[in-house]
Amino acid sequence: MKSKFTDKDAKLYISKFAKKGVPKDLALRIYTTQLLGNDPTVVLHGGGNTSVKSSIKTLLGKVEKVIYVKGSGKDMGDIEEDGFPALEMENLLKMRTLKNLDDFQMVNYQRKYMLDTSFPNASVETLLHAFLPHKFVDHSHSNAILSLIDQPNPEKFCKKVFGDEMGIVPYIMPGFELAKKASEVFEQNTSVKGLILLNHGIFTFADDAKESYLRMIRYITKAERELSKNSKTLVVKKYSEKKISISSAANIIRQQISNQVNDDFERKIVHFYKPQFFEEIFSHKNYKIFTQQGPVTPDHVIRIKSKPLVIDLTKEKITNIEKTIVKAVQKYKEDYKKYFNRNSKYNPSATMLDPYPRLILIKGMGIFSTGPSFKDAKIAMDVGLNSLSVILEASKYGTFKSIPEKEIFRMEYWPLELAKVKISSQKLKGQVAVITGGLGGIGYATAKKFQKEIWFSWLPNSNGVSILVNNMRGINASYDQFGNFLSYLDVGEEYELNFHKFQIIEFIPITGLQIKLDPGITAIYFGFGLLMLSIFLSYRSFSQIWLNKEKNTIFVGGKTNRAQLSFEKEILYIIL
Repeated sequence: MKSKFTDKDAKLYISKFAKKGVPKDLALRIYTTQLLGNDPTVVLHGGGNTSVKSSIKTLLGKVEKVIYVKGSGKDMGDIEEDGFPALEMENLLKMRTLKNLDDFQMVNYQRKYMLDTSFPNASVETLLHAFLPHKFVDHSHSNAILSLIDQPNPEKFCKKVFGDEMGIVPYIMPGFELAKKASEVFEQNTSVKGLILLNHGIFTFADDAKESYLRMIRYITKAERELSKNSKTLVVKKYSEKKISISSAANIIRQQISNQVNDDFERKIVHFYKPQFFEEIFSHKNYKIFTQQGPVTPDHVIRIKSKPLVIDLTKEKITNIEKTIVKAVQKYKEDYKKYFNRNSKYNPSATMLDPYPRLILIKGMGIFSTGPSFKDAKIAMDVGLNSLSVILEASKYGTFKSIPEKEIFRMEYWPLELAKVKISSQKLKGQVAVITGGLGGIGYATAKKFQKEIWFSWLPNSNGVSILVNNMRGINASYDQFGNFLSYLDVGEEYELNFHKFQIIEFIPITGLQIKLDPGITAIYFGFGLLMLSIFLSYRSFSQIWLNKEKNTIFVGGKTNRAQLSFEKEILYIIL
């Protein structure tokens, strides 16, 4: 992994945020946080967290020592100063003397010690950051680190790769207990440059933003090199499932995972993608075991549940395909109910969540992700791809091992973790709209309206290729006339689809069509001509004068449509 830190960019961030009144320490914290957050192999969708210890002058004029910590659920990739609530360090450190502190008390006290309660809640790992003495602390769920430590004997591998440079913290659910344990491990050897949290992730720290970031890069790179050097190479067995199309499989899945609510259905969206490493999964002799072990890090369970549904249709007759998929989905549902009942004693107040799978792997086809909206399905796919790649690499390196089932359940039904998942308020969530003429005036306006409620529109063309557009700036997926995924398309890049090369230059919100012939256009133009003529004539002055003689008297009269006073003077001038 290569560092993206540059002194030039760091100075630009300091200058940029100084205009907003943001201190230098926090500006640098924002910079390195974004560097980590924009690498999907390091953190994903609200995962990871960072902090910086500083001081601030309160309204009463007192200089207060504070810690700026990433807000819970905030995305590190685009976080700014409003994503870092400041908390009173003195009071946070006093909490370490407590023997016990439940989750709700912890969150309540953290909020109490915030300097500005309009900010989001601080991360659930705030106390861990506070209890470490370093100015800058970075935490991520690096793929390489997780592949190395999600093993039956992780301490052995950590010692081999990191030596005494990293402290090793056993798995403990995030919160007060983990914060105390991590600080105790650090105090056993204060010369360590970071901490490895087994089945969780990595922490690095320093008194300098750049050094803390570089340490994260350094130890992730060490893990990457170890995996590259000592992982087994798989003989990839290629297989393509031809007995059912992707679109048909997606429709069956969507039908099965939709919950009936009274007289209606709570529908969901199904998203499809086939990563490059997909065939490697099914080429591994133990894929049926390692795919069912559990999540690579506890944070993932709220997005993709503890395990995917894996379906193998290779030996099924074409007439049994649909029945097999239906049976597999329903079995997953029943197994999930049993899992909930087995573990509900660890959280008696928990109400069972949606029992259907978030990830479905079909051999020879690809991965289907599901969610109440396209955004949720896309997040599930991103997290799922990340998770599956870690599991595969861990299995090639050694033997993948997740946390115990009861710990998975505790994490999945942990209120502080569930709070990160925002429930969609879309009225039409789970629905799909097909909009023809989607780039025409009316069609485009309709598509924009539906995008706010449905998240995507289906824009077909006449060449047997369809493009699924998330938004006018996003990544676009192309499918053939049979619904089979072809590739993702980015603006400016050249692609070959159906043996034709083409390039998406830009999105233009118009159809580009012009009317070439309209039989009624002549009559319309004639009417416009008459209208213009009448307007022109209405501005011309038109006058009439009459003379009428009766006996010895001559009567003079006149009429005009404009300038009546001038017309009256002209008549008098003629007569007199």
